[in-house]
Amino acid sequence: MRRILLIEPSYRNKYPPLGLMKISAYHKMLGDEVVFCKGTNLSLRQEKWDRIYITSLFTFYWNTTIKTIKYYLKSVDNTKHIFVGGPMATIMAEEILAQKGLEEITILRGLLNKPNMLDENEHIVDNMVPDYSIIDTTKNDYLTYNYPVSDAFFIHSTRGCIRKCEFCAVPKIEPNFKKYVDIKPNIENVIKQFGDRRDLMIMDNNILASPDLEQIVQDIIDCGFGVNNNDYKYIKDGKERTKKRYVDFNQGLDARLLYEHPEKMELLSRVAVKPLRIAFDHADDEFVKIYTRCMWLAAENNIKDVSNYILFNFEDEPNDLYKRLEINVLLNTQFENAGYRTRIWSFPMRFSPIFGEEAKGRKFLGKKWVRKQLRGIQCILNATHGVVGPKHAFFKKAFGENIDEFNKLIWMPEKYIIYRNENIENGNTDRWNELFCQLDTNSLAEFKSLIGDNVFVDKRSDNRLISKLLSHYTE
Repeated sequence: MRRILLIEPSYRNKYPPLGLMKISAYHKMLGDEVVFCKGTNLSLRQEKWDRIYITSLFTFYWNTTIKTIKYYLKSVDNTKHIFVGGPMATIMAEEILAQKGLEEITILRGLLNKPNMLDENEHIVDNMVPDYSIIDTTKNDYLTYNYPVSDAFFIHSTRGCIRKCEFCAVPKIEPNFKKYVDIKPNIENVIKQFGDRRDLMIMDNNILASPDLEQIVQDIIDCGFGVNNNDYKYIKDGKERTKKRYVDFNQGLDARLLYEHPEKMELLSRVAVKPLRIAFDHADDEFVKIYTRCMWLAAENNIKDVSNYILFNFEDEPNDLYKRLEINVLLNTQFENAGYRTRIWSFPMRFSPIFGEEAKGRKFLGKKWVRKQLRGIQCILNATHGVVGPKHAFFKKAFGENIDEFNKLIWMPEKYIIYRNENIENGNTDRWNELFCQLDTNSLAEFKSLIGDNVFVDKRSDNRLISKLLSHYTE
């Protein structure tokens, strides 16, 4: 019997580490002792383990992940018995191995979808039923972190993606598209081993690309997640109770495929989807047309909850972000006026590279952005908790009545953005605005060049207006 330690670094994340859950199932099947912990733990570090598996997530968690690996280096007799996998490990394997002390660790690239990958046997780890017991804080004394989404089946009905988007890691992690995976045996085995789960998280990267979509939808319905058969029964306080269960296509849906094949939206409407996720990554007229049509298809097919990630700081500019957010709130108004119950919730997502030095953190700056603008967006999103809701009045208050007001807002001192009402009431905002509006073209360019790096200490100008404006950032 081997002693196996599974570690997820201490970053905050919504979903449990599915890869480690499958590795746990694999080792327990072989009769090994398995312990799972999130982050660093002194007592576990002081023990000796036959193997330590450390997962990774986004590349901007580089520092946290590297520190975690180094923390456990002496907990094995040989560093080659530390296995590091996950998206960051796959994408930045060479960079990890170049770190002092990590030269001999073992990098697990991509999926564990073949025999003989961890040991010389025929078992395929990726096909294992995930071990839900390791994420149960009532059963795992070393886990104090509660994953926001844990009462769910985590499954794949396809693998890989047909697209090769340059900002996406999927082509590296899952390079081959597999059009169909039968979800029913997986769900049945989870219920048998760990009990029923409320919701269904479908982790596919591009489910709409599958020619077997109709079969996949039928599988979902057969498992109790149809739009008309999604009751989840459970016992509380000795009484049987019922909740609705939902399907979440977690990685989002391909708007272009829905636009080209509108019948796919009708298929999706047969399952209890909440929310329907469609990325709104581009602001060009062609994609806006595609995206808008998809939203109307959702409304026409009675899909009520829609959400989207809006990528910014990539090839876009600030105006593009405002434009896409405004399109969503206007669509919400149009849906309401037309009698549809569909509502769109937006989640602006700042782009971070997945390759090279710029991937090691969140410092990347898009060509059409400056740091003060990014900080301004962050301040707005801090106040909205990262979400832009469906109400037009809320949007206008948070982001401005129009693009010009938005562009002014993101240059404001951050305390005026975050504590909006307080600084409007005490007159600070009006005093700043009066000075800002007096700047001519040249003065405005000078002012923006001075504070564009989001650093305000020791900034000076011979321009009287600019000097007064700068005082708002340093007081």
